[in-house]
Amino acid sequence: MIARLRLQPADVGMGLTGQRVRDRLIEDLRAGGIADERVLNAIRTVPRHQFVDEALASRAYENNALPIGHGQTISQPYVVAKMTEALLRDGSPQRVLEVGTGSGYQAAVLAALGLDVFTVERIGDLLRTARKRFRALGLHVRSKHDDGRIGWPEQAPFDAIIVTAAAPALVDALLEQLAPGGVLVAPVGATGAQTLLRLRKEADGGITREELGAVVFVPLLSGMID
Repeated sequence: MIARLRLQPADVGMGLTGQRVRDRLIEDLRAGGIADERVLNAIRTVPRHQFVDEALASRAYENNALPIGHGQTISQPYVVAKMTEALLRDGSPQRVLEVGTGSGYQAAVLAALGLDVFTVERIGDLLRTARKRFRALGLHVRSKHDDGRIGWPEQAPFDAIIVTAAAPALVDALLEQLAPGGVLVAPVGATGAQTLLRLRKEADGGITREELGAVVFVPLLSGMID
């Protein structure tokens, strides 16, 4: 079930931001193997063109990553769908931590699915813009300006964690904030050799690991920028 978004005429879009191009994107995602209708409906509903610069709005429903400034990107819709589907595979987690808010699009998709979303972003300018987008759409997303590698320990444990930047190895602090039975989805590896991983923390603390394919993400960096 998709949460009710506060959509304005500009969110509904027209022409290259309208329903026809969104439906075409959904068919592309289906053809690429995305099967969870909840995920497809969320991506159809969330206005991706509102999460990019106005000059790039006409390209928002292409299945490509796009620049959002500060050396960051809004992820390819297929990757957003694949990571979201991996989180939902065993059911709907209630509390989800996102590391790397960026444009806010991935968090908006999660919130549209009715999940309780917490998101951390190290670049203050990106976070301030994302917060405006959440408010405009009526999405309740809790956000924090902080080093994403630290996670959000005060709000832990989380049923799921999604990381939208790649570290050379898994970050122990994030695994520690995952509840038993919880799922973490993250790209791991050096530039040019990144793999999307799905990890499940078992009741005994053990980790089940699954590789979901090669991906390309910006690096997960430490520190904060105002």
